[in-house]
Amino acid sequence: MSRISVVIATKDRAAFVERALDAFAGQRDAPPFEVIVADNGSTDATPAVVEAARRRVPFALQRIDAGNANRALARNAGIAAASGELIAFVDDDVWLPAGFLAAHARAHESAAFRAVSGPIVNVASYEERPRPGPQNFSNAFFVTCNVSIPKRALEAVGGFDESFDLYGWEDTELGLRLRESGVERFFAWDAYLYHIKPPAIETLDVSIRKTLEKAQMAARFVRKKPTLRTKLATGAYGLNLLRAKLTAPLLPLYAGLASSSRVPKALGTYARARLLDGLYTQRLARELDADPSRPA
Repeated sequence: MSRISVVIATKDRAAFVERALDAFAGQRDAPPFEVIVADNGSTDATPAVVEAARRRVPFALQRIDAGNANRALARNAGIAAASGELIAFVDDDVWLPAGFLAAHARAHESAAFRAVSGPIVNVASYEERPRPGPQNFSNAFFVTCNVSIPKRALEAVGGFDESFDLYGWEDTELGLRLRESGVERFFAWDAYLYHIKPPAIETLDVSIRKTLEKAQMAARFVRKKPTLRTKLATGAYGLNLLRAKLTAPLLPLYAGLASSSRVPKALGTYARARLLDGLYTQRLARELDADPSRPA
């Protein structure tokens, strides 16, 4: 039986998956591990990429058909298929240092019920590999881009809530239930990875779509768990929602600056951040004001 089962949820991102599997092939001093690609309905070359990798990598690899619903369902399917004592979740668009899995395994040696996370270093390409620094520290309890946890801890709380069927918050919601069940959090600095975010793929339109979906899922999260912690985490509190109303007239300006190639890069980056923040909070307020009997 594998000591660690790695679960990668993916859909139509064959090139990213191939690079991630190559990174796992380069792991050193890791305990026995397997990789499960939970395919959420890919129509690209993902099945062929995984099959080709299965014939060359030095670890157990399988692709499971996780339907065509959402990432929560895909990850639950990965958990069900896993043989390892520990489950490690990573995104498909990552590159891993050779000691990544070994670092996660070491972090679990001194505690039986622990969620281990590490630095997530966002970079624009596979060639950029800076060392993690203080800016890469995170207080987040459970982020599926880089986290490992005993399988039995996930099973004890029922895994991911599959009603989170759009982008965002399904891992945070699960993390809240894990915390309430007694799981502790541990941040391992040597369990870092690189999160590849090429500008050509992370376009403004893609970011806007994700932002609006995340706001919808935030409202669903608040309705499920209307605590102060949840409201603060999602931004669903009075002062923040009021701020969104006051800054709404500026959104067209931010949109123009964010989409213009003529403005200085720093200004465009600032405008993009302000635009996404405003759109998120506006949609969140609208969803929270909607009929609570209707799914957010």
